[in-house]
Amino acid sequence: MTGKKRKRAIWIGAWVLAAAVLAAAPLAISSYVKASAEPYLITEAAAADLGADCILVLGAGLRPDGTPNYMLKDRLDKGIELYRAGVAPKLLLSGDNGQEEYDEVNAMKEYALNAGVPSEDIFLDHAGFSTYESMYRARDIFLVKKAIIITQQYHQYRAIYTARGLGMESWGVIPVSRTYAGQKYRDIREILARDKDFIKTIIKAKPTYLGETIPINGSGLASHD
Repeated sequence: MTGKKRKRAIWIGAWVLAAAVLAAAPLAISSYVKASAEPYLITEAAAADLGADCILVLGAGLRPDGTPNYMLKDRLDKGIELYRAGVAPKLLLSGDNGQEEYDEVNAMKEYALNAGVPSEDIFLDHAGFSTYESMYRARDIFLVKKAIIITQQYHQYRAIYTARGLGMESWGVIPVSRTYAGQKYRDIREILARDKDFIKTIIKAKPTYLGETIPINGSGLASHD
């Protein structure tokens, strides 16, 4: 092989190696996030002994009629179950209310009220536009120090990792196990979402909105406007 061909082969090899590293990085970060959060997935019984400030239920979407979809209903049912069991004294419902015609958090509130949860024990985060923003605002707006997070298992790893990365003690309890339509797509999307929140947690990116504090140890009515 001539020197010119050898040099070209080295360059090609370097580019192939670089491409392989770039392709593997998202999977490696996703695996790291998952492994870091795994120890904090717990049972309902274990959650009862943690002295959490609240049960944090993350939004998951609404049906066309404005009621919680199946995934969100399962999250709410588990959160309400833990509240009734005395795992934490407050529910923090975090979702998207960024548009007048889409009000996820009030749909969540109505569901909890219909289940018998008192209004003053329900806190609403109207600007939980993403998992990262929900965790950031739980810490800075609602002054949560310890939270029991309710979401499906595929999503729990990122939620727990982000919360703990922002300095909020958190554990995750998984709702009823079932398969939802579109889950394969969500599993693939979650790999990139873990990468995104991994970076955001490092740089401590600010959320879309902050605002005045509404302490979780007070009345949730202050968050209902």
